Amino acid sequence: MKMDWRIGKGMNHILSNLRISVSPYLRFSHLLLVTCYSLLVVGCGYTIHGRASLPFDSIRIGKIENKTVEPKLEDRMQRALADELMKNGIQVVNSSGYVLNGVIKTFELKGLSEKEGVMIEYEVVIRGRFYLVDPSGKTKELKDSGSFIASFSSADSLQNVMTMKEEAIKRALKDMATEIVASIIYR
Repeated sequence: MKMDWRIGKGMNHILSNLRISVSPYLRFSHLLLVTCYSLLVVGCGYTIHGRASLPFDSIRIGKIENKTVEPKLEDRMQRALADELMKNGIQVVNSSGYVLNGVIKTFELKGLSEKEGVMIEYEVVIRGRFYLVDPSGKTKELKDSGSFIASFSSADSLQNVMTMKEEAIKRALKDMATEIVASIIYR
């Protein structure tokens, strides 16, 4: 291999003089590796959606009914849905023809485990059903709007347990909103 180091010849000349031979086996293994990665990415179901592929560009969040004894779940759910819809490129507009309605049917705070007679692990369970109404009035129940669970641990004061409960409710509602929006986009 001969290299010319004179000024002005540049790196292209050096690289053009390098002759690297690659065995057919190495080429085949690289091709096989690229093919496997491509099939893995395509086979996982991941897709990239832009604004143009959304089913619609605006929606109105209609009535969300809270049939539980936990106060203000409907307000928190509306905020979680609005945040998730906007994050995914769908505007929340009161004049939209598409309406998202729902019912929060169940709210449970369950104790999971205790230590020395004091509950230390809890679980928040929220169940609901949500419906998309199109401009023609046709109603469709959205899948994956069923049961959402968030758990937390605390052996502290009641005030700390209540704070952690609120955070668990927020997580469960966010997860529910994420699933509802995904069922709208990928329907």
